[in-house]
Amino acid sequence: MFKKVLIANRGEIAVRIIRACRELGIKSVAIYPEEDRDSMHVKYADEAYSLGAGNPAKAYLEIPGIIDAAAKSGADAIHPGYGFLSENPFFAAVCEAWRISFIGPTAQAMQKIGEKVPARDRMIRLGVPVVPGTDRIIESTDEARQVAERIGYPVLVKATAGGGGRGIRVVRTPDELPTALQKAADEAGSLFGNTGVYIEKYLASPRHVEFQVLADHHGHVIHLGERDSSIQRRRQKILEESPSPGMTPALRQEMGEAAVRVAASVGYTNAGTVEFLLDSDGHYYFLEMNARIQVEHPVTEAVTGIDIVREQFRLGAGEPLGYQQGDVELTGWAIECRVNAEDPDNDFRPSPGRITDYREPSGPGIRVDGYAGRGYEVPAYYDSLLAKIIAWDRDRPRAIARMRRALDECVIGGIKTTIPLHKRILDSADFRAGRTNTGFLENGGFVGGPSPLTVQVSGR
Repeated sequence: MFKKVLIANRGEIAVRIIRACRELGIKSVAIYPEEDRDSMHVKYADEAYSLGAGNPAKAYLEIPGIIDAAAKSGADAIHPGYGFLSENPFFAAVCEAWRISFIGPTAQAMQKIGEKVPARDRMIRLGVPVVPGTDRIIESTDEARQVAERIGYPVLVKATAGGGGRGIRVVRTPDELPTALQKAADEAGSLFGNTGVYIEKYLASPRHVEFQVLADHHGHVIHLGERDSSIQRRRQKILEESPSPGMTPALRQEMGEAAVRVAASVGYTNAGTVEFLLDSDGHYYFLEMNARIQVEHPVTEAVTGIDIVREQFRLGAGEPLGYQQGDVELTGWAIECRVNAEDPDNDFRPSPGRITDYREPSGPGIRVDGYAGRGYEVPAYYDSLLAKIIAWDRDRPRAIARMRRALDECVIGGIKTTIPLHKRILDSADFRAGRTNTGFLENGGFVGGPSPLTVQVSGR
């Protein structure tokens, strides 16, 4: 097992990783720009190294500074968390060159699965269904028009690199196509350093269902069941649950086996997530594979009892899985609400500023992964996620009731958050009935206020 691990990240995921380090007896090393000096992960780690001042938005992307901190601290491994450099194959290769273990897949596996167009081609050869679309990068507007006419509008223009709902544009008419191509390419180039885009058919409001996989260095790959991440705003997840309300045992087995094949086909190791779209007829389509820990991993931990971050350390150190697919059981139901510093009634406008009051929920079946507190100054230059509230109970109605109680207990003053939106979602008759899909927020009237057609009177 590793002796000292540098966490190349910040916020709640850095704190989560440091907690796992403490449980495993591993020394932890934090990094930070000077503007982030008072962040919880800096105070909680065993050691902390400054990355300097002046450009906090890019500090966690500066590979030379991160490697220098790892060398100075004597860290024998780096955990990238999610976002930032977590899916950057060059960073993984640099770690390998410096003989520092990268806690994640190899650079080669990342490259094979990271770009979506080659990944689509691989899925077709594996027999895993994909959404109809192009099998290569779009080279011109004329080519894009021909493809869109062949598969039919509406279509999606998507970046071949990156993820997180970025570099994507919905195109409903031929007139919108040139602008969408340019904007998607520009955004992808700015965020991911790759302007390549492709086209696929736009599916109207499917479920977003993903399977957590674990793979060791000895050829063993298993899945830990599915998560439903259909509640999204701007194609970014905001509420997740496990299991999925739209799943059957037979479909879980089929999709889980497909996810395992996807991971095995690229020689994947460590924790990863294979994402699918699931339509109302039970047909599923490969979307992408995320080569990292996911924000929503706690709901899988809650229903399986498997600590995924601790497994990442074990697998990264070369240890075998130690259990088989048949040993994995899903027990109960878990829901995660992402608490973001955003105003959901004002187009999700970011809400940085000082937190004047802060109280986390607690009690049976409640877990909070966060990093903020009273007096903390929420910065404007990072992702707006403040905390994740996870509720578990023996079935979905009880888990919903438990989460609703937890949201009522949660207090974050001085800034706007997504907590009121989560309450409206949980009070929705459609959500309670499991009628969720990726168009749920926009189509249900939740953005800007509750819809009288879908929200029950709760008495609160």
